[in-house]
Amino acid sequence: MRKAIMLAASITFIGALAANAQETSAPQPPKQAPVATPEAPKIQRINVVDVSELPHKAQKQVEQIAAQAGEANLKKLRTGIDGIPEAKAALDAKGATSAHVVGTSMVTDGTLTLITKKKT
Repeated sequence: MRKAIMLAASITFIGALAANAQETSAPQPPKQAPVATPEAPKIQRINVVDVSELPHKAQKQVEQIAAQAGEANLKKLRTGIDGIPEAKAALDAKGATSAHVVGTSMVTDGTLTLITKKKT
């Protein structure tokens, strides 16, 4: 797996998706002048891959990134995932929950990969 796994970016991205997935009834304050920000790709597919299915080198990268991110950032990521029904369903289908997610990867074609690790 040669894709870079960007946990911090994933937390922000997943958090934004979860926020958009939930309807809010609170009035929105008037928006200021629009700021040019890159549009995040819309999720088209969700893959769930256990870290043990990755090549050894990729496993080490995932472990290192998860360790650097820390438990607080992983908790934010997992909370964001819980806010996306499609992600929860994909995890359920693989017998996993957001608590098993240790990383994510998003590619421009709209494929979100959730990397899991079963607790041992």
